[in-house]
Amino acid sequence: MSTLTKSSIGRAALLPRVLIVVAVVCMNAGFAGLGAVFDYPRVLSRPSAEVLALFRAHESAVVAWFSVLAFGAVLLVPIALPAGRRDDSARMRWAMRAGVVAGVVQAAGLLRWPVLAPGLADRAASGSGSAAAEFEFGNRLLGTALGEMCGYSLTAAWTVLAASALRHRGFPRWFAVLGTAAAALILAGVVAPWQVPGAQQANFAGYVLWSGWLLALAALWGHRSA
Repeated sequence: MSTLTKSSIGRAALLPRVLIVVAVVCMNAGFAGLGAVFDYPRVLSRPSAEVLALFRAHESAVVAWFSVLAFGAVLLVPIALPAGRRDDSARMRWAMRAGVVAGVVQAAGLLRWPVLAPGLADRAASGSGSAAAEFEFGNRLLGTALGEMCGYSLTAAWTVLAASALRHRGFPRWFAVLGTAAAALILAGVVAPWQVPGAQQANFAGYVLWSGWLLALAALWGHRSA
């Protein structure tokens, strides 16, 4: 292989690795920021009127952190696409589809906060009796059903399928084990809306592990492309 070809491959592999790091930073910074100013995600268990009042009290910070979180989520799309091109198996093709849709639906669910919540919070503060009900409906549809249930399931599917396919391409066994463990814990978030004990904590732990798995993917991606 010529030096020019190796250089081209290296440059092509650099962008998704950078995006992985940016996604991990955005997701963890977003969760930390929202936890500090908005008591997220525990705030979601409060009555809608209280959530909107707290949102309005810290609107600028909450909107900013949810935007950061949504940006981190949508970066899964340009991460999943080049990852899918590393292997032409049916498993990886399905992984690529799951990853792209996971990034889109999770970003859509998170963007309900900067897009819809400000107007609803203003209406609730002015005495509108329907604002809280509309917020609760949007939260169930865009948050629970789309962003969480679909997003968690598809993220877990992408992780398991990609880890398995890359294992067959020579990635180490621990990489596949870590990805599978993270996916299983993330999937626990699907039952969190039904107040299943430990589900929310398991989901949080899953995303912590997933962050490590993504960083491992970036490191291994660079090593395998070298």
